[in-house]
This record gives sequence, structure tokens and C-alpha cells, in this order.
Amino acid sequence: MANGKYVLKIPPRLVEHPTATELVRDYHVVVNILRAEIEPDEEGMLVVELTGKKKDIDAGLEYVKGLGVEVEPLSKDITWHEDLCTECTACRSVCPTGALSTKEGDMTVTFDQSKCIACELCIPACPYGAVEITF
Repeated sequence: MANGKYVLKIPPRLVEHPTATELVRDYHVVVNILRAEIEPDEEGMLVVELTGKKKDIDAGLEYVKGLGVEVEPLSKDITWHEDLCTECTACRSVCPTGALSTKEGDMTVTFDQSKCIACELCIPACPYGAVEITF
């Protein structure tokens, strides 16, 4: 099984098209929507994690590109600098996926990169600069 995170930029004419459904149904790809910004008559954006056979993922991505969807690998990551963290937990309260969380008992902040969707909400929340975006 292969997986990868992608940003899909959907043209306004396709925002009501069942793109994710087609990836699941026609290409047997598991689609985990990590972030979505969809409005009628405006360009949409989906951040998705796709899981399946590599050939199926590749075929599905080629299909959506053929529709006019712009596909890019998710190329930015969040870096957490543990040495700058003061355990104030401001980042934890804005993290929608739980990538930034606290350990039970001692309340120390932890970061799980595999849960991060690079939404960037934690960056302005951290008053100590312990979180940054990297490309």
C-alpha cells in the first residue's frame, strides 16, 4: 500500500463535482480529507491523504488532472522546536488534528508529525516561535 498527501485546487466549475467519490469508487483509493475550503463559484482547495495501490493513486490523480484539477504534493511541513517550547499549550488548543497535544499527567507538549496537515494555525498561536513552516 502506498499513501501520500496532496493539495487539490479545484476550479469553480468543478466544486460540485464528486471528485473524492470518483477516486474511491473508480480507482479504489481511500481518500482522507485533511482540510477543505469549498465555496460555490470559487476555486476550491482540498488537502487529502490518499491511500491505495500506487498504480491506482497515480491513475486517480491523472484522472482529476484531466478534469482540470491542479494537483500538488503537500510540500510544506510544520517544524516544532521543542527547545523553544515553554509548555504554554496555546498551540494545542488550535490544532485541529491533535498533532500538537499534551502528555497525560505532566502536561508536556508533544508533536506527532504524521497527524499534521500543515494548516498553519499553530504558528500565530505560539508566542515563543517554537513552531514554524518549512517548505
